[in-house]
Amino acid sequence: MAARGQRERHGLLDRRRRLDPAVTGPWSLRALVADLTAGRTTPEAAVAEARSRIAAASFDAWVSSAYVPASTGPLGGVPLGVKDIIDLAGLPTRCGSVLRAEAPPATVDASIVGEWWRAGAVPIGKTVTTEFAFFAPGPTDNPAAPGHTPGGSSSGSAAAVAAGHVPLALGSQTAGSVTRPAAFCGVASLVMSRGRFPVDGVTGLSPSLDSHGMLTATVSDLALAWSALSGEPEVAACSAPRLLVWSPTDVSPAMRNALQTAVSLLRADGAVVDEFPDPALVLGLTAAHPVVMAYEAARERSVELASADRLSAPLAQLLRTGAEMPRAEYEAALDVVASGAARLADLGTGYDAVLAPAALGSAPAGLAATGDPALSRPWQALGLPVVAVPGLRDEAGLPLGLQLVGKASGEAALLGTGCWVETALKR
Repeated sequence: MAARGQRERHGLLDRRRRLDPAVTGPWSLRALVADLTAGRTTPEAAVAEARSRIAAASFDAWVSSAYVPASTGPLGGVPLGVKDIIDLAGLPTRCGSVLRAEAPPATVDASIVGEWWRAGAVPIGKTVTTEFAFFAPGPTDNPAAPGHTPGGSSSGSAAAVAAGHVPLALGSQTAGSVTRPAAFCGVASLVMSRGRFPVDGVTGLSPSLDSHGMLTATVSDLALAWSALSGEPEVAACSAPRLLVWSPTDVSPAMRNALQTAVSLLRADGAVVDEFPDPALVLGLTAAHPVVMAYEAARERSVELASADRLSAPLAQLLRTGAEMPRAEYEAALDVVASGAARLADLGTGYDAVLAPAALGSAPAGLAATGDPALSRPWQALGLPVVAVPGLRDEAGLPLGLQLVGKASGEAALLGTGCWVETALKR
């Protein structure tokens, strides 16, 4: 897509004034779209409000901002944040890395940005990412848990939504890069089925694992955004779902209690919740995922591998490990994924989704790491859509997220289930 007007480029990292308490907390996408549709506000006013909130922030979620022209479509001019591995015409794609510090502005939008333009969203800037969407964190704090990681790699997008800077932000997921930040920041997210939209214009890491994602305040907002993006109608209020619950043993006590509480609430509202019958299947997929990721990343990011001494230690190690990996090991991991997909399809017959913790626990303290993506690896290996459902918290008040795993290309149905679960957890 051609550049939309002349985009201004200026850093927002020096903006450290306190966030006005009146604008803290997530911004409802559904409420904003209703206001835009009814004429109670305008796209220009919504963008101006987003810029005001960003300027008042005391933490770093954004790396650059853009001039935005008018946009039409179902979303009616909603401000949108774009993760800084996704091309936005007129702005550089720096990927959170010193290797891209002098990157020139992109000349065209990524395909997914073009799809969001057509849906009526207006990209207002680029959000912080970890280096090349791997583990080395940027400067972003967690607005829902100050002093704790916002997760990664879609750190800035999750924080921007949690703080109410924008009601909608784009992410990407190769391991747990959308689901985990959503869980840590107390917001909702959707990881799309792999291949549902093209990835041209996105700086990827692993072609058979990379997926698009988005973050909003609630699952209800996700459903509205997905309908606008895909053209599919929103799923009407669904009946009580049938779920398989996966209960990993290595989660924190608080997460274990939260999952048990959620299951009780869902059953009380009429859901069928049965135990996932084959934990070994999940463990096998979890082990296969990083093998596929390392092997493909070393080849996808071969230019960066040649400058590994300038990369963060985690990314350099990933690329070196993948470069040294025998192809037979990679192919064996792909076989595990293929057989796992067939087995899960059998197990999921008659069920709407798999319910599981979205992360091992609440956001770890400190900003030096982004947390462990282990609980997303099996589902990402399969390329399935995943919805992160917010609403639960630990005794310290930190967010605890759950995830729902759906069927390939079944985003609309999964979001309908997610809306039901979100409502049940609020009772």
